[in-house]
Amino acid sequence: AASTITPESHSRSHQLLYLFFNRRRRPLPPRHHLHLWVRIPKTMCIPCCICVSTSEVVVVERLGKFDRLIPAGLGVIVCPCEQNAGQVSFRVQQLDVRVETKTKDNVFLTTVVSVQYQVIREKVYQAFYSLTNTQQQITAHVYDVMRSQLPTLELDAVFEAKEDLALAVKNALSETMSDYGYQILQALITDIDPDNRVKQAMNEINSAKRLKFAVAEKAEGQKILQVKSAEAEAEAKYLSGVGVAKQRKAIVDGLRTSIVDFSDGVKGASSKDVMDLLLLTQYFDCVRDVGSAKHCKTTFVPSGNMGAGMRNDLLVADAAKLS
Repeated sequence: AASTITPESHSRSHQLLYLFFNRRRRPLPPRHHLHLWVRIPKTMCIPCCICVSTSEVVVVERLGKFDRLIPAGLGVIVCPCEQNAGQVSFRVQQLDVRVETKTKDNVFLTTVVSVQYQVIREKVYQAFYSLTNTQQQITAHVYDVMRSQLPTLELDAVFEAKEDLALAVKNALSETMSDYGYQILQALITDIDPDNRVKQAMNEINSAKRLKFAVAEKAEGQKILQVKSAEAEAEAKYLSGVGVAKQRKAIVDGLRTSIVDFSDGVKGASSKDVMDLLLLTQYFDCVRDVGSAKHCKTTFVPSGNMGAGMRNDLLVADAAKLS
């Protein structure tokens, strides 16, 4: 078995051959025609089977140099010339980065940024050989973006600009990590945690504002209730007055009709006599209504001739009007 080694990958071998040909004053063969034959016994080449999981590839190196990728399924590695350098997963990975910084109004807070990333299938070589620690590289870029954006915002504005901050982190990471074979799927700000004393102060401020608003609304409600109650009372009194006026008008109309009918039916009866009779009738109706009430237990009535007494009272009333 023989292996071809180019000068680009084995510069030390090329230098030794250069010295060998130069010592004998022979022309050095072109670089692409330079071959180094290494004899390896056939008994040392052992094919080994390897199983690759779904959504993964295995990086195979031949004598220390990248040779090929083995996709998911069953693969073969020729030992000892080839070796398994590592696996690359195409699954979506997530990295949570905690960043502590301060805002424009000098409030220290801790934010948690969740970065979801994935290896680009066409750039497996760059993803495997470009970076030593991928998560450390992503963490550094997240620190840089968050510590440059948050100091320009006040605490209240940080909560409102969460989507803008996440977009800034995603754009910065996508621009950098794509060269290394990674695509940034999403950057999410999952937590914004200020100091406990700041949170208590914010809660007290919001509680005071809400209490003030509640008191104002309660007073406004009482005002409206009193206004509506006064309007209802005025409306009720107006309607009651209208009802009483209509009632009295109906009584007067009835009395007028009764007087006319009584005068026509009784010869020699004057209007004065008819009025006295009607007033006496109403007096008896009033005494009956008062005596039949539930809360009335005793009714006092004047003794003697009630008709003569009422007549005298009416005459006194008329005399007072004339005077």
